[in-house]
Amino acid sequence: MTRIHTDTRFTGSIPEVYDTYLVPLIFESYATDLAKRVTARHPSRVLETAAGTGVVSRAMAHALPIHVDLVATDLNQPMLDRAAATGAPRPVDWQQADAAQLPFDDASFDAVVCQFGFMFFPDKVRAFSEARRVLRHGGVLLFSVWDRIEENEFADTVAAALAGLFPADPPRFLQRTPHSYFDSKAISRDLADAGFSAAPHFETIAARSRAASARVPAVAYCQGTPLRDEIEARSGASIDDATSACATAIAQRFGTGPVDGKIQAHVIVAES
Repeated sequence: MTRIHTDTRFTGSIPEVYDTYLVPLIFESYATDLAKRVTARHPSRVLETAAGTGVVSRAMAHALPIHVDLVATDLNQPMLDRAAATGAPRPVDWQQADAAQLPFDDASFDAVVCQFGFMFFPDKVRAFSEARRVLRHGGVLLFSVWDRIEENEFADTVAAALAGLFPADPPRFLQRTPHSYFDSKAISRDLADAGFSAAPHFETIAARSRAASARVPAVAYCQGTPLRDEIEARSGASIDDATSACATAIAQRFGTGPVDGKIQAHVIVAES
């Protein structure tokens, strides 16, 4: 199986760990912000791609008026199963779908929302093109991507610790995928190639990632993302060994009690 496929595979125990540890650690504050931005557009029908376990879906369900139709999709059915089991304060239409082949009619949504998903799409121009296709005239694509890994301190610490643990073949999922798509010129070019004629608007947002202990972010990254598969594919250290090594590195950098690290992302608005 290629790295493209393994980097987008959130199965097994990953959805539960992701939702329990990673969502509150790095996703919730950005989800609230994105939901406010969508609500300010006064849409009547919203599509979310790469919805994961539903953190943005739930934020939008809280923020949007009850009459607004909300459709949440993801490539991985186990992630949607977790989202549906958690539920939302109002109806959400959960559907399995590939963002590069959306099963919806042209011009059928006022807004397409995607939090930290475009980095995972093998053909980003195709995914942007599909978002544009399903948007009505005057609609908007609102999405976020992580900034470079050096601006995201827990992720950077985990990557460095794993490089020390597996020096001959370091797991590079974090650098290769979540923190790989941060260049505004590349993103703008891809949007233009997909047919978005107006220049996109970029806003860089720094936030804080907090946890009760160093072990929480270690578990979140090592066991709640496809990084787990990379670690388990290597010999010399188990997933528990790798998690402990990352927890030790985080404690050395941020302290042995509650930990607090910087996270940073770009929020992009593209008008259709």
